[in-house]
Amino acid sequence: MTFKGLATQVLMSKIERANNSDNAAAALDKLSSHGKGFDLTEIVSKFQRSGGDVARKTKSWLGDGPNDAISASEIEEALGSHKVAAFARQLGMHRNEASEKLAQILPELIDKSSQGGYLINSVGKKSFLAGFTSRFLKKSA
Repeated sequence: MTFKGLATQVLMSKIERANNSDNAAAALDKLSSHGKGFDLTEIVSKFQRSGGDVARKTKSWLGDGPNDAISASEIEEALGSHKVAAFARQLGMHRNEASEKLAQILPELIDKSSQGGYLINSVGKKSFLAGFTSRFLKKSA
């Protein structure tokens, strides 16, 4: 399973309107640039390039300690309001609601997809994915 597949499952569990995997996956694709599909590395880079508090918060998600919260407005600033609006349209929701949901989902997704300050490259390892999925869905249930 890829990060996109995992993110699709998480999105479907957190947003009621993302009730089918094709629609949820298409919404995630809207967050990345140039139509190349969902790219968690690109999203992390956007947060890091934002600088200031957003970059500091991103570092907390990548690290092994506690995670700092991010606001809906910081999500829009980092990703671009047009990207959040496209994500929202795909799911049939208001942009503000989408920003709030992404502010809840993305930090935890990044946290659970990283270790020691870096995204985990070995997403194909079944033990990692099984542990990630169970931890994420239990924590958020």
